[in-house]
Amino acid sequence: MSELDGRWDVKRTGGLLPPLVGVRKHINGGRGETRIGSVFGVPFRVVGRELHYVRPLAGFVDIVEPDDEGFAGRATFLGRTFGRFVLRPTQRSP
Repeated sequence: MSELDGRWDVKRTGGLLPPLVGVRKHINGGRGETRIGSVFGVPFRVVGRELHYVRPLAGFVDIVEPDDEGFAGRATFLGRTFGRFVLRPTQRSP
């Protein structure tokens, strides 16, 4: 089990990200998806503490680091940070 496995609420903390109301990340092993509500999901691969989005969003990478309540993250495109967010657990995998 990875430290990132589980379901996470995503909250915007700065930058060019839109409001992230209803956005969650679901992560299981080397895969995951960013979900908007219960209808739409955007898949990514987990590489350490980086979330690499797949086509057609290749080039977007979320980089996360542990903080006191979950993870703090940076949203990047082609290596440049354009927004910041936090991940807070909603449901951890057993």
